[in-house]
Amino acid sequence: MAKRRRKLSPELEKKISLAKKQIELITAIIHDIYEDDIQEEYKSAFLPVMSAYLSLEELYKEVGFNDDTTNLHELYLTNLDKFKSEYEL
Repeated sequence: MAKRRRKLSPELEKKISLAKKQIELITAIIHDIYEDDIQEEYKSAFLPVMSAYLSLEELYKEVGFNDDTTNLHELYLTNLDKFKSEYEL
């Protein structure tokens, strides 16, 4: 049986690309924190953001644009906003 083609979304692809850049920037900032205890706290707090992004990227590659990828992007944005409001970078 032939494999179904993925439905793509240039808009979501741009958002995923922007999310990747944000993840890289915040990760670099966290790695620049000198105090180990504080760095670990930031890493732990950033895990939900990272997890949502990685899930979004993987799901989009596998199935393309659908309600699940849209919802994962919203979850990523919510987690990122929460992290930024609770932790000063």
